[in-house]
Amino acid sequence: MRRFWKQAGAVVCQNGWGVELDGKPLRTPGKLELVVPSEALARAMAAEWSEAPETVDPRAMTMTGLANAAIERVAPDVSGFAAGLARYGEADLFCYRAGEPAKLVEREAAAWDPLLAWARRRFSVDFAITSGINHVPQPAGTAERLGHAVAALGAFRLAALSPLVTIGGSLVAALAVDEEAFDVAAAWDAVSVDERWQIETWGDDAEAVAALEGRKRDWMAAARFLTLL
Repeated sequence: MRRFWKQAGAVVCQNGWGVELDGKPLRTPGKLELVVPSEALARAMAAEWSEAPETVDPRAMTMTGLANAAIERVAPDVSGFAAGLARYGEADLFCYRAGEPAKLVEREAAAWDPLLAWARRRFSVDFAITSGINHVPQPAGTAERLGHAVAALGAFRLAALSPLVTIGGSLVAALAVDEEAFDVAAAWDAVSVDERWQIETWGDDAEAVAALEGRKRDWMAAARFLTLL
């Protein structure tokens, strides 16, 4: 779309914070009220609109996009959305290890074991770990307890958790980022171990590198959204 506004700013609303474009309230694509829970998030969204070029790509407005998702996609059925994310706990990336080469096995363990150890302590769960991609059932109670942790989150946190889980393939990593238990960059390095290994091993494939960088941008945007809530 073409830019039609001159100024964008965060404003306090009855139930939170919003964004105004030239004094008019910004709404979601579905014309719902775009009200967010924090001033920090509203200011970040306003900055996206203030800094937009004349030809606007809505996909570049990641904070606004996640807020729209929270309101239009998550809020109407928070429990159902949470249940869908919780199912990733039944097949977490960190439970499926390479059998070889030895250096990749070591790299996965170094990146993934600390996150699993944190989840064991935090949620009183255990994990079944296997080599390969064949599904392995998790111990009784693991998926249920991780599911309870997800179900306790509100619409805005779930909206950010969704790309963290789906991009990284790990519910454990997403929960660790949400609870600020691990550095975001370290968590990204953990979920991208295999892709980075492939690039290092087989050389820089431009398409693979670009895809990985795109995933990283979306991951980091979702992590930033959480910090602004």
